[in-house]
Parts: sequence; C-alpha cells; structure tokens
Amino acid sequence: MVLAQLGGSISRAIQQMNNATIIDEKVLNDCLNEITRALLQADVQFTLVRNMQTNIKKIVDFDALAAGHNKRNIIKQAILKELCKILDPGKPSFAPKKGKTSVVMFVGLQGSGKTTTCTKYAYFHQKKGWKPALVCADTFRAGAFDQLKQNATKAKIPFYGSYTESDPVSIAVEGVERFKKENCDLIIVDTSGRHMQEAALFEEMRQVYEATKPDLVIFVMDSSIGQAAFDQAKAFKQSVAVGAVIVTKMDGHAKGGGALSAVAATKSPVIFMGTGEHMDEFEVFDVEPFVNRLLGMGGGDWSGFVERIQEVVPKDQQLEKLSQGNFTFRTLYEQFQTLLKMGPMSQVLSMLPGFSQELMPEGREKESQAKIKRYMTMMDSMTNQELDSSNLKMMNESRLMRIARGCGRPLRDVMELLEEYKRLAKIWGKMKGMKIPKKGEMSALSRNMNAQQLSKALPPQMLSQIGGMGGLQSLMKQMGSAKDVMGMFGGGDNK
Repeated sequence: MVLAQLGGSISRAIQQMNNATIIDEKVLNDCLNEITRALLQADVQFTLVRNMQTNIKKIVDFDALAAGHNKRNIIKQAILKELCKILDPGKPSFAPKKGKTSVVMFVGLQGSGKTTTCTKYAYFHQKKGWKPALVCADTFRAGAFDQLKQNATKAKIPFYGSYTESDPVSIAVEGVERFKKENCDLIIVDTSGRHMQEAALFEEMRQVYEATKPDLVIFVMDSSIGQAAFDQAKAFKQSVAVGAVIVTKMDGHAKGGGALSAVAATKSPVIFMGTGEHMDEFEVFDVEPFVNRLLGMGGGDWSGFVERIQEVVPKDQQLEKLSQGNFTFRTLYEQFQTLLKMGPMSQVLSMLPGFSQELMPEGREKESQAKIKRYMTMMDSMTNQELDSSNLKMMNESRLMRIARGCGRPLRDVMELLEEYKRLAKIWGKMKGMKIPKKGEMSALSRNMNAQQLSKALPPQMLSQIGGMGGLQSLMKQMGSAKDVMGMFGGGDNK
C-alpha cells in the first residue's frame, strides 16, 4: 500500500518512545521529530505537519499530568487523534438513499483514475441494491466515452454518452433527465479531467455543476501526486462544492502524503479508496481503523473484514448441503467463487488485528488466484451430471479427456483438479451430521465451539490463508471467542 512506508516510519518512532526508560519532554520531542520527518518525506503539507506537532504538545502537557498516568498511552492516543483529525474534517458527506434519485458528479485531474472510479462507485452501490447509471460528460479526452462504455457494459450498468455531441453540459443534462425517467436512484456524472491552470475547463465544470445540480461532488485524487495535491484540491473546492474525496491508486508505491493534504484542502471526508485496477478493488474508507492499520497499533478494521465476509458468505442452502455430506464439484465451484469475490486475500487479511499484508507475498497470492480460475475453467467444461454427482467412479478416462479438450488444458491439469476435489471432499465430509443452526441461533452453538470444530466450518482455502489451525487459534485469542468469529458467517446475536 502507498502509505505502508509512512506507517512503518511512524510505528518505529512510537516503538522507540515505548522502549525509553523514562518518558520526558526529550523523548516526546524525539518521537515527534521522527514523525514530522516521515510525514514531510511522504509529501504531507508542511503547515499540516506543524499544526499536528503543536496540537500533540498541547495534549501531552507533562506539567499538568498527575503521577501514575500512563504517558506512553497518552502520547500514542494523541498521535492517533491528530492523524485522524487530518483525515476527518468532522462532517459526514452526503449519503445517497435507495429509492430516492441522487445525482453525483465526479471531478479530478487528468489521469487520476476518475472514469474507472465512477464505475467502481456505481458497481459498489449496485451490489448493495441501488439502481445506478453512468453519464459520460467528458468530451475533452479522446476515448473517454469508449472507456466508460466498456467498464459499464462489463459491470452491467446502464450508461449514456455521445460520439457526436461536443457540449458536455447538454450531454450531462440529457443523461440525467433520461435516467431520472428510468427511475435510477444513483446517477453518476463523469466530467473531463482538468488542471488548476486550465481556466476554460474549470468554467465548463462549473456549468455542468449548475446545469445538473448534483447532490454530491466527489473529488477523485491520485494518491501519488504529492505536494501538488493541496493546491489542486483547493482549486476544485473554490470552483464547485466538493463534498467528498476518493483516493485512487493506493496499491502503488509512490508518495502518499498528498492524500492527507487533499482532505485538509477540501475540508471533505475521504469516503472510498481505490486499491487496484479491478472492479472490486474499492474499499470504504473508515478513518480510525485506517490509521490503526497504518500505524500497526492493533485493532485492525474488524468491521470491514466482517462486511467483506458477509457480502460473499455461502448461502444457508450451501451449508445445509455440506451438513448432509453432499460435497460435489458444483459445491467446490461455489466455494471458489466465494473466495474470488472477497478480492485480494492480502487486503482482507490486513483488516484483521495482528495480521499484515506481508503474510501473503504478492506473487504467491496471484499464483493461488490463477490456479483457482484454472480449476473453474475446467469445471465449466463439465456436464450438470458431473457437477452434481459426488460419485468419483463416473469420472472415467474418456470423461476426463473430454473435459481436458473442452477447456484446452492438458489431462494432468484435470487430474490435479480431481486430486484437489478428493482432498477437500475429505475435509468437508467431516461436517456431515453437524447441526446447522437457524439464523440468530448461531451464538448458542458457537459459545461452546473450539478451534478444531470451527476449522471444519471455515472454507478450507480460507483456513490455510489465515495460517491453518495455529493462525485460527491466534485469531480466536485476539477476538475472545469462537462466537465472534462465527458471527461473521451470519451468526451471533441479532440486535
């Protein structure tokens, strides 16, 4: 992640402060100087850094602190609070409501990933039950409409644009009117990328804004532009009422402090982060868990992890099938779909307390995902009878040869899939006879569940990615009980 290096530097400064025998003014100043250096190197604006340092010194007043106070904790909490304050302007952005038409306008610099982000934003809401639509009002960049059209078609989202009309204002107005008539409840307007020096493009942006009267203007910012971020974000804010920020390209390794600067300039909250090129590499931004993860201060982003699991967790019928010991190739296919929907496993693991992305080297993760996709391609060449039968005797040589020809893979790959199926079927076979509680009754079962039992209920690939039984036991210790872990599978007490 872009800010991982910054997080590492700040964590080291805090660790050095923790190791000091006596916490005094000098130790605090050394710690703050290290943090200041790290923030400036990451291209966070100087004024922001200076204000943060001043505020921390005001909070940690050694003369006013009574004896017995844990000074280390007070300093850590002050650093956390001030970093959160930079990223959180203290006012929530406009939140669209299902069933009520909202118009959202996207603005940003050229090359910030705005068009892709529009589609990701639409796709995210579509999965949650909204009816989104995309309008391409970018007539400045050649190929902009083609890109939006391609992205929208892939995500099955309605779109509007024109190859002949050169006036972005009329395209925006026509598109918004059309989708209002079609009862779309989230209309997203993509505008031309611009630069603060381009007065004509800024004027055009104001005209689109006045014509469409959006409920929310989102400023899309490339996390690597550094010091320029503050002035650019300010120029946009002065032209249109920016209400939220989305930071893109958070999977890169460039300087990411500009992200912090942009929030301060627009006085608007960051609502999402783009963490990769794919449609689902898009995360809701939650300030405190993000800063906790950045500083490695524990806590993780448990709510984000639970939400990710709940989005893709196997349905009740699937668990019911497994409890009857009915593990087929179709069940395996559904398990693989579940894993792929969760997005990059390193991203998911980084949300867990005590886990880091380093546990899942990038190459190994890509290799693992490629293997899953390969297996799914082979299963696409199977008949319904083969997919729904758990009788391996029917998988004779002629069937295996036909599957290999159908998917264009060598026979040894199909044999490898067969071995993987046997291995997983053996594991899932242990679930036979296990009582699957009704919704809301999971807590009773999970209170008495140990790691051994819980390991049988987790998808095998997920168990191995977490680190096997050892990793699961460690996670359960951190979470307190199996009840909390099972809660992410739709269990726990309903409140």
